[in-house]
Amino acid sequence: MRTLSDIVAAIGTLDRAFLRHAEAHQRRLTKPPGSLGRLEDAACRLAMLQRSLAPRLVRPRVILMAADHGVTARESVAPYPRAVTAQMVANIVGGGAAINALAAQAGADIEVVDVGVATAIALPPEPRAARFVDARVRPGTADMRLGPAMTAAECAAALAAGLAAVERAAADGVDAIALGEMGIGNSTAAAAIAAALTGADPAHTTGPGTGSHGDALARKVDAVRRALAVNAPGADPLAILTRVGGLEIAALCGVCLGAAARDLPVVVDGFIAGAAAALAVRLSPPVAERLFAGHRSPEPGHDALLDAIGVVPLLDLGMRLGEGTGAVLALPILAAAARALACMATFEDAGVAEPDEDEPRR
Repeated sequence: MRTLSDIVAAIGTLDRAFLRHAEAHQRRLTKPPGSLGRLEDAACRLAMLQRSLAPRLVRPRVILMAADHGVTARESVAPYPRAVTAQMVANIVGGGAAINALAAQAGADIEVVDVGVATAIALPPEPRAARFVDARVRPGTADMRLGPAMTAAECAAALAAGLAAVERAAADGVDAIALGEMGIGNSTAAAAIAAALTGADPAHTTGPGTGSHGDALARKVDAVRRALAVNAPGADPLAILTRVGGLEIAALCGVCLGAAARDLPVVVDGFIAGAAAALAVRLSPPVAERLFAGHRSPEPGHDALLDAIGVVPLLDLGMRLGEGTGAVLALPILAAAARALACMATFEDAGVAEPDEDEPRR
């Protein structure tokens, strides 16, 4: 297994000349230029990643990282108890969650990785709907309101769990990764990360998550303020991740980095996955070239993270479930974009007159 520094060093800037080649080919296809909107941009970016004018997305995988958060241990910042994390992991492995239904529709398999679930997981018997991997670093983070959420060594171990998940995916022939997560309290950690990365006020990055409103939301904002004041993470992404992050967020950051080193496209889910992706981009800016935003979450801090990553979401459906649900919904759109680029005829091949560049376009 390569180290984090080796992985970061391996992430280079993609070949912009091939992107221009793909864009030129896109303009020769039998349609008015730009008429497929952002599908054209997505297809050209996929072509650049795969260095092919016939890009393919045929074997996607959801990599879902699960962990608990010490910030839920005292004052309530979430309406669900932390035991729900383990219960939902078992539900996903058994096939009963929203992500199972939507991933099956998108033709994606699922790998669930326990990097920090605090309570025992009652896994269902075989056969299972999702692969389960035990990579538990510790049973949940520490309470970030009192000090760092994890040690540097624990953060490194969680990042390594993400890198290992990418290696398994590559060995299985996976050609696209969708990020998923499960962890009661993780929107609180994501809000702290978003505030630290962007400089935004915690009141503007902290939202209801799984349903915190009124006094509960006020406690959540206060928890983020206290965590940032106690830990003073500054702008360093590893310090932010270690002091106010989560084990599953660290693991997803590792997935982004490992996939980027292999030029695998990564479809980012919502707010929590967005926090992980933004940290990966801060660690290595070229990671952004490999990222696609599946959807826009109504969580207030998500737009700031999307801006930090530099991506525009493909969908905006008001979803805030997590689990990777928004990311897998975007997979068929990306596959369709790739197929259009690969399978449409050019004007020359089809014998269709090309548009007159001097005429105004409608």
